Amino acid sequence: MPGFQKQATSLPFGQQVPLASVSGPTYVTAQLLVQQIAYQLSDKIFSYSPETFDLDASLKHWAAAGDKNIHDAVTDVLPLQSRTGAGALALGYIFSPDFDVTKRHIPQSLVAASGSLQQLRNSLDQLSLLYGVSSPLVAHVAAADYSASEGIVTDYDTPLRLAEDLGLGLVSSTSTYEAQHMSIFSTLLASLIPTLHVYDGVRVARETLRVVDALSQSGVADLYNKLFAEVGKLNKRLDTAGKVVELLKLFNDELGTIYEPFEYHGHETPDVVLVTFGSVEGQTAKQVLKKISADGAKAGVINVRVYRPFIEEAFLKAIPASARTIAVLGQVQNDTAVNDEAVQSALYGDVLTTVAFSDKFAEQPEVLDIKYTPSQAITPQGIVDTLHKIFDNGGESKKLPSLIQASEYTFWDVDDSATLNSAAAVGTALAKESRSNVYVYESYDNLTQGGIVRTDLRASSKALEAPYGVDAAEVVVVSDDRILKSVDVTKGLAENGSVILKLANFKEDEIQKRLPAWFLKALHEKAAQLHVLDISYSPAFEKEPQSTKLLFELAFLRIARPEVSSEEFSKLNRVEGHPPTHEECIDALNQCVRKVEVSPTWAEVDAEYTDPQLPSTIQANSFVAYQKEEVEEALELSDWQAVAKGLVFKEAYGTRTTLRPDLNVKTGTITVKENRRLTPQEYDRNIFHIEFDLGDSGLNYKIGEALGIHAENDEPQVLAFIESYGLNATDIVQVPSREDVNRLESRTVFQALRQNVDILGKPPKRFYEGLAEYATDEAQKKKLEQLAGAEGADEFKRRSEVDTSTYVDILEEFTSARPSFHDLLKIVSPLKRREYSIASAQAVTPTSVALMIVVVDWVDPKGRTRYGHASHYLSRLTPGTPVTASVKPSVMKLPTNDKAPLIMAGLGTGLAPFRAFVQYRAMQKAQGKEIGSILLYLGSRHQREEYLYGEEWEAYLASGVVTLIGAAFSRDQPQKIYIQDRMRQTVRDIVQAYIKEEGSFYLCGPTWPVPDVTAVLQEAIALDAKAAGAKKVDPVKEIEKLKEQGRYVLEVY
Repeated sequence: MPGFQKQATSLPFGQQVPLASVSGPTYVTAQLLVQQIAYQLSDKIFSYSPETFDLDASLKHWAAAGDKNIHDAVTDVLPLQSRTGAGALALGYIFSPDFDVTKRHIPQSLVAASGSLQQLRNSLDQLSLLYGVSSPLVAHVAAADYSASEGIVTDYDTPLRLAEDLGLGLVSSTSTYEAQHMSIFSTLLASLIPTLHVYDGVRVARETLRVVDALSQSGVADLYNKLFAEVGKLNKRLDTAGKVVELLKLFNDELGTIYEPFEYHGHETPDVVLVTFGSVEGQTAKQVLKKISADGAKAGVINVRVYRPFIEEAFLKAIPASARTIAVLGQVQNDTAVNDEAVQSALYGDVLTTVAFSDKFAEQPEVLDIKYTPSQAITPQGIVDTLHKIFDNGGESKKLPSLIQASEYTFWDVDDSATLNSAAAVGTALAKESRSNVYVYESYDNLTQGGIVRTDLRASSKALEAPYGVDAAEVVVVSDDRILKSVDVTKGLAENGSVILKLANFKEDEIQKRLPAWFLKALHEKAAQLHVLDISYSPAFEKEPQSTKLLFELAFLRIARPEVSSEEFSKLNRVEGHPPTHEECIDALNQCVRKVEVSPTWAEVDAEYTDPQLPSTIQANSFVAYQKEEVEEALELSDWQAVAKGLVFKEAYGTRTTLRPDLNVKTGTITVKENRRLTPQEYDRNIFHIEFDLGDSGLNYKIGEALGIHAENDEPQVLAFIESYGLNATDIVQVPSREDVNRLESRTVFQALRQNVDILGKPPKRFYEGLAEYATDEAQKKKLEQLAGAEGADEFKRRSEVDTSTYVDILEEFTSARPSFHDLLKIVSPLKRREYSIASAQAVTPTSVALMIVVVDWVDPKGRTRYGHASHYLSRLTPGTPVTASVKPSVMKLPTNDKAPLIMAGLGTGLAPFRAFVQYRAMQKAQGKEIGSILLYLGSRHQREEYLYGEEWEAYLASGVVTLIGAAFSRDQPQKIYIQDRMRQTVRDIVQAYIKEEGSFYLCGPTWPVPDVTAVLQEAIALDAKAAGAKKVDPVKEIEKLKEQGRYVLEVY
């Protein structure tokens, strides 16, 4: 009979669960519960699960078994690929003329990873526009994506920004325990707006744990049917946010829960409040803040459950009025975004706006954007360290004691081992005890030692909720001593803990030869015990892999649980389906397991000894073991002849030619038509107007959209680096596409450095870490590792923010680190496009597009003038130069009513989109159409130098296109005058245009004037209300209504 085998990491203990068995006390994963609800409530499920992610493993199993949903039909599960145009099948089905209208009320579901959302964007956008005649649609999104440099990462940034851009609802599950409830709530919310249900797809979705009150099939049906009937009875006068609040109340009343859009945990009168979104983030912060606030720390956390619509009143209700600092844990795409002050996390923007417009606080709290990347692990100690910095306590933060009461163990294995599934088998056996709660989580690193697997196992009499790794294991189990070459397994071992090491042909007098010095030294320092399992002492067990596996598991039970009983042995035998008797197992254990005395001499090391500083864990880069039969194609530098063959014999070589195949957006080649400086030559700010001829690029843009410029690195600097690094500029390199690793691109070395990689940009920490592997000089290697770790954080910050060191600077400094060109491409970040608001209307200039840009420059500590990559590149382009560009949508849109007034406030280059607005309205007026009034407020430092497009504005004013110009030149008089001052001086004009004539307000530029400018609008609302004799008008709420109507639009940075 075969032993215990796992079918998917998204299943509890890796095993399929019958649909009818998901009920009451049971072992589940969050992904299983999400699938259960999707299957039971949906007509069709469109699954965009990457092959190894197994987001739909149970869905396909239940459909194949013919299980019926609550609508008395077998749910149709359609596995689909994530590619351009994804989602079209779902749209075609929902809006088909043949669609059975009697099923229009039945939800349709998407199951996807967050990495698939960009391919689904267009379909979700179309669905949102046509939602009034659509079936309800909910997308269950596992926040998970693959990064070539970081492995498997938890991506929330993409769904958060997508929901904002497309007007989707967005609900979060913060733990496995509520995944079922939030899946149901999201499906109900989809009756109002298309909804994303987002949860951690890397850890929480795959943690096996015990839930005591899982709803059964009938329980799900009763709850959903009752609440679905109530959705239709919600007050029609309520806006979407109001309906969400009412629906959540109904949900709580039915289940006896206390879910809120924003949930506060911590001190009653905190000074510091964290704001988090995400499963691991929310649950970890909640546990930490409950613990430390009980010990007196004046801190708390708000977990965001309903992100869209963002219900500002609910947020303000949740946050204590005592808060002096609000720190938003906001995810951004990468390290570049973390270090770029101009980039804000999506969550920060909502919190900042809400707090800025609120009168709740006696003293306005400071709002911080604590940015982190999708690859950054959120741990309890990490939360404490963050709070320590916010409180500015000085020194190092205290080590946080364990937040849970459980026995904790860690298993380390290689992925081709017979014992690979042992941890899950042990967990399954322990879970058969009705009073026990077991937790199992696996992570795979397929790039280290040919494949290493880490499994954390917890057991407790209490419910377990710990979405973070074990860092103080009572027992660490190592199945192969090769693991000790790559991972310091003792860093996660508790003081006085035990290590079980499987070694073949073990001789105690050879231990110091066979095991590394750092390992033996660490065992002594932690007062640990060492147990060696040598199965060669039991030939009967050694011959059969399944017997080896069973003995390995029994050895763990004997050492980790000394009270092990015959019953527990038999449980494990039943799990493994193995024939050895209890007596045979005991006899084999006595022969094969030996306790080795930890000698004091192990702490004594040679003078030449150097601690290898191995990582304490692995970087997960897969959800399955590496398929070793696949052969990776070798990448090498070659000459032009290799490319010529590919071009001549395209079919044989699978060659295709495209424009910038490394980019994942639609691009076109446009040509510089005009490039003129707007500010005087002697002025210290170079602001310039650049216009491009669209030619046959096929690019089209709408008013208010942005142009993405794919800038190139500076040619002289690239050539200088090629020479210093000893490269040949014309050599051909085949590199995997960043969007499809199965597709190779042929580039010259020069092209790759000029167009593909950010070699002249600022390197993130991971570059130092990656470069350290290639350093041959020990001092340089140690320095690079220090800069990549916590010890070198301050120096790294100085290098990044003060010295603004580039990749080239670091490579020139650490001369012993010389990775090959292919390896260099792997550790240097790709070039990113830079987006600029378009300063023209295509209806007016159909063959061209214009931008207004300021050159970013500064002097570094070495006296070198440095420049912003894209602005410097564009400022030097001459007419006729081709440029690769793409178009990005924006929130800046003209009102559909041409007679609606425009009130526009632009600071500096923030005037760019308003030039397009005015151009278009001027064209309409010239065509004889009636247009609304235009109030233009602009701000800069000096009129003579920075009255940007001043002649155009004056001409539009003279011709009657622009009604009013409120120009604020802050430094042209002793007292500074800002844009809000000009608005306040003309507040009655604003009342007429904005309120009485129902105009739209737009602000483009930096964030700092937002509160002051908004205050003027609130004054205008109050002034109008007073004149009308209205008594109960709340200007803050009126602004919120205008925002929902699209009449209050901010594009700030």
